[in-house]
Amino acid sequence: MARSTSMAARRELGDELRRLRGERRGSQVAAGLQWSESKLSRIETARTGISDADLERLLHMLGVPQSERPPLRELARRGRARVWWAPYRSSVYEPYDEYVAFEAEAVLMCEWESQLVPGLLQTDEYAHAVIRAAADERDTEVLERRTALRMARQSVLSRDPAPRLCVVLDEAVLRREVGGAGVMHRQLQRLYDASRRPGIDLHVLPFAAGSHAAVTEAFVIFDFEDRPSVVHSEDLVGGQLRTKPGDVAVYRAAFEDVRSRALPVSETRKFIARSVELLD
Repeated sequence: MARSTSMAARRELGDELRRLRGERRGSQVAAGLQWSESKLSRIETARTGISDADLERLLHMLGVPQSERPPLRELARRGRARVWWAPYRSSVYEPYDEYVAFEAEAVLMCEWESQLVPGLLQTDEYAHAVIRAAADERDTEVLERRTALRMARQSVLSRDPAPRLCVVLDEAVLRREVGGAGVMHRQLQRLYDASRRPGIDLHVLPFAAGSHAAVTEAFVIFDFEDRPSVVHSEDLVGGQLRTKPGDVAVYRAAFEDVRSRALPVSETRKFIARSVELLD
């Protein structure tokens, strides 16, 4: 089993446990352990880690030989490890926790955005304006923690090896004055600088491109080195994760459609530069 981060280890262990359960119903296994069915479900879906004692009881119930248990024990141990974003968890939706984990593990991220600059490319003041406008929470401390987490996430682009990031932005993203003209001017300058960084492919889809396959929602496709891809699509309460190969294929085709219609990287850089000048 490949070495993985805390959240990835939980997912890998959950997949193995579901495989080992086979045709047995979750309710049946949970009842045999005197657990609630929701406890077993949270473990199998990586929502929570599992203690050594609980893992041993579960593996005994599933009839797993002792010789096959050490890798599962190691996954459980890594799954309990503290992740760097743990201090921020209380201020965000649970799906966001998984989203950050996917960012930390992906080797390639392909993102389509129709309304806002992606979080990995936002300035702190732009991020604060977005979070303040959209948040269901008005507590100042929570808003500041959410902004701090968004800024901390950007360190993923500097890790070694760094992931590749391919972003297509609708022209509307450049036209919408989030936070006012000054904030937007600095954000556009950040985008221009990002477009020159190795490993980042930035494209703008101009209004003139017309309709396209991704017109209904924003999303990001996470590709990993050693496991299937995942799609995250946006909504008002944390977004949706899609893992079925057929669903991922639909989103990948939609992304390729918008990228094929968008401006090339060099033309996008000029387009952003002109947008900066319009705000001068």
